[in-house]
Amino acid sequence: MAADRALPEPSAGGPAGTPAAVRRVVLVHGLWMPPLAMHRFASRLGAAGYDTAIVGYRSIVGSTEAAVGRLRERLRDGPPSHVVGHSLGGLMALEALRAEPSLPVGRVVCLGTPLCGSGVAQVLSRRVLTALYLGRSAALLRAGCAVLPAGVEVGMVAGDRPRGLGALVARLDGAHDGTVSIGETRLPGLADHLVIDASHSGLLFSADAARQAVAFLRHGRFQR
Repeated sequence: MAADRALPEPSAGGPAGTPAAVRRVVLVHGLWMPPLAMHRFASRLGAAGYDTAIVGYRSIVGSTEAAVGRLRERLRDGPPSHVVGHSLGGLMALEALRAEPSLPVGRVVCLGTPLCGSGVAQVLSRRVLTALYLGRSAALLRAGCAVLPAGVEVGMVAGDRPRGLGALVARLDGAHDGTVSIGETRLPGLADHLVIDASHSGLLFSADAARQAVAFLRHGRFQR
């Protein structure tokens, strides 16, 4: 993992009501992850000057509707926010915006989110025992996000370090992060897409991923 470097602080001079002026980031974890999994990423965003909040949900036994509803409530009742979602968490964020386009969200950063649907989830769903691994989130993981929500800039940070259990149960075409293929993270309408050297879980601990997230939240594009 790359050594930490100082992250840029969010612009203090952005006009009110624009994404650059938003200083709060809501983070959403992925499948089988506790809210604590987002803590290090949140700390890095905090070091860049953002106020952070982590939204937890029951990714296996809880329903997608309940998780999306909780996220919508947190976003609706709080100040204008950006959202960072890892894997399934990115799909939850986009589903919340699809269901309620008026939510006060500036920009969204997805980390290794299978926007086109997860091939691993499709394979696991074919057998009763392995389908239990996905729980009640299976349908959303299989389907992905057909169309990005209008009016919100969405950026994707994908990984290409092929280390993960997903590659052991399903064939992933092309470059992948061990769980999600790069192709599954691409969707028309993305404001920007970037591939870094990280595995699927490693995206949460990558200093590079955090730096790129800050860049996108500030400017609507990644650093190159």
